[in-house]
Amino acid sequence: MSALQQRAAEVADKLALLRAQLAAAGAGAVRLRGVDWFAWVTAGGSSAVLQTTDGGVAEVLVTPEEACILTDAIEAERLRAEELPDGFTFHVEPWAEPELRERYVQNAAAGRTILSDRPANGAVAGEQPLPHALRQRRMVLGPAECERYRLLGREAAEAMGETLRRARPDWTEFQLAGAGAEALWRRGIHPALVLAAGERRLPAWRHPTPTAERIGARAMLVFCARRHGLYANLTRFVRFAGGSPAPLDEQRALMEVEATGLAAVQPGKSLSAVYHALEAAYRHADREEAIREHHQGGITGYRAREILAGPSTATLLEEGMAFAFNPSFAGVKIEDTFLLGPHGLENLTFDPGWPAADVHGRKRPLWLEAQASS
Repeated sequence: MSALQQRAAEVADKLALLRAQLAAAGAGAVRLRGVDWFAWVTAGGSSAVLQTTDGGVAEVLVTPEEACILTDAIEAERLRAEELPDGFTFHVEPWAEPELRERYVQNAAAGRTILSDRPANGAVAGEQPLPHALRQRRMVLGPAECERYRLLGREAAEAMGETLRRARPDWTEFQLAGAGAEALWRRGIHPALVLAAGERRLPAWRHPTPTAERIGARAMLVFCARRHGLYANLTRFVRFAGGSPAPLDEQRALMEVEATGLAAVQPGKSLSAVYHALEAAYRHADREEAIREHHQGGITGYRAREILAGPSTATLLEEGMAFAFNPSFAGVKIEDTFLLGPHGLENLTFDPGWPAADVHGRKRPLWLEAQASS
């Protein structure tokens, strides 16, 4: 079976799932506006042009009879040629007449409720949120999605390692972030988020957007890397020779916190159980306040975080879900993307060439020790 045939088969399964939800709800149509749901239902297609918005240049409308791409004449042929497998029809309107799309949607729904990932606020009658069961189902990835994810994770980790091995202390944070973004784009990966912090800003901020400041003796680089709609999330550090030593005790303590959280990721447990495991581990490390200084991550997939772990997050964990936790102390953080399978957690962003320590049988990343000059 060719790659396109595999995608078409995946699309068919997902359309069947959507139509079952339609029948259960007695609704007329499912309308998917976001780039996340577009990627999911099209088995990895992209509706993104402006990379910083949740909405794309096309929507998907699913009825009992049809799965239709709603877009304008600017985008239709490119999407048909480059982004979509078989299984979809098209409704194409002139870019200056968006009201034609709304008319088409209402006619297709035949006066019945429209289920939507992003229901319109009063602009379109009869739109209701997607059922919770469908949102939960999206987070359980199928075999083809897992294979796409594995390749993405491996290549995102390669891009990270390549960037930090090239980095120099006289680079600015802009240069570091730019080099990371370039390494991702070269692999066909969208740099949905790239954070960079040098020596001075590293201990100050959990989300250090890059600046023109030079990185100095140490730096952190963070990726939320997207391809086929899926996100690989990872964080790494570099320390340059001649600077102060890497904080090994802090790293080890944080690895123990993370290990406690990862051990709690088991099918049938709730996401809140992971949060409480992390909370107890921070307390054991005498860093009780750290859990309130930054979120701890959670389930990932078609959003950088589908759901954040919190003290009352009742979402049940299942095989096929992906996770990106990011426990941290001031100036120290750890993050990879894991897939929960029949044998436990698989690290999708593991880099065999990156320095690592064994933590309860799992390789976890250390800081890269680099030379200060080429």
